[in-house]
Amino acid sequence: MSWRFADQRVRQPLPLGASQRAAVGQRVRAGEVVANGTTFGEPVRLLGARRLGVAPVDLPQVMRVPPGAELERGAIIARTGRRFARALSAPFDGRIVHVRANGDLEFAPVIDRWSVRAALDGVVMESTDWAITIEGAAWAIQGVVAYGPDAVGELTLAVDGRADELAPSRIDVRLRDRILIGGGRSAAEAIARAHACGVAGIVTGAVPAAGLRTLFGDEVSARGAAPVADTPTVLCLLGFGTSQLPAEVFSPFLPLVGARAAIHGASARLFVFASSGVMAVPTIAPTLALAPDWSAVMPIEGSASPANEVTFTSEVVANALETAVGTVPTGNLRTLEPV
Repeated sequence: MSWRFADQRVRQPLPLGASQRAAVGQRVRAGEVVANGTTFGEPVRLLGARRLGVAPVDLPQVMRVPPGAELERGAIIARTGRRFARALSAPFDGRIVHVRANGDLEFAPVIDRWSVRAALDGVVMESTDWAITIEGAAWAIQGVVAYGPDAVGELTLAVDGRADELAPSRIDVRLRDRILIGGGRSAAEAIARAHACGVAGIVTGAVPAAGLRTLFGDEVSARGAAPVADTPTVLCLLGFGTSQLPAEVFSPFLPLVGARAAIHGASARLFVFASSGVMAVPTIAPTLALAPDWSAVMPIEGSASPANEVTFTSEVVANALETAVGTVPTGNLRTLEPV
């Protein structure tokens, strides 16, 4: 997990029922609709040819709309005769999903209408009924996990330093449609306030587990949360609990402030759409340590020296590293490599 500018690839799955989608080779911008469609419920069977008194093979000739058409309740589907007319109309808002060989029709109700927006500036490389794949160049950083829908907005610094916690008092409606850089820790109160003020998303070092349950429900986990309407978008760069962003991760945010950015939830990545020369990539890979009580993720900075077997509070005996923040088991260390 470190910054780099490179060609990125995003695959965005589509729900069933896609009616329109971007074509292969089309150039798109993050936030643009690349596909939309309709979700339908359980279909019902309508008597078609038998109700109209025609042979099944003659049904297409008397249908006023083609199979696949979406209709409002009461709209005429098919009609025969003039003086003694027979008609078949839509029983509710829905779509003709199938015409059977015996002349009956399958008609499904409309449950929801959906749209999928691009999470990356680039070119559509794949466009099928089940996924859209986009490729494009951008700055990117890989997080641990993301919650909520994809988000697009202007990158905005909302803290003074890399160890600071995102304060609710610094959030108001003027930050609407922005992606906030939330420092080392963002609690549930700040995230909820940001969502209420229309903030597009928050990028932060860590979020307390209790706060995630408050925001996304008891089923939330370290792998994400089930899709639910009207939830905030949060990208955790380091983990959960408390953290301090390494300088190699936080400092590159500064020249990127004001640029357009996007959070892709499925891959837990932040994309920033700025020129490749806007900053120099840090050459030192930061090392992170998980606190012995698992309550915090912290960067190892300054001098450090190996220690022989150490007995920790949990009575576990393990090799450790003496650091400025304390003694850390070597098994709790991780050096971040480029994505």
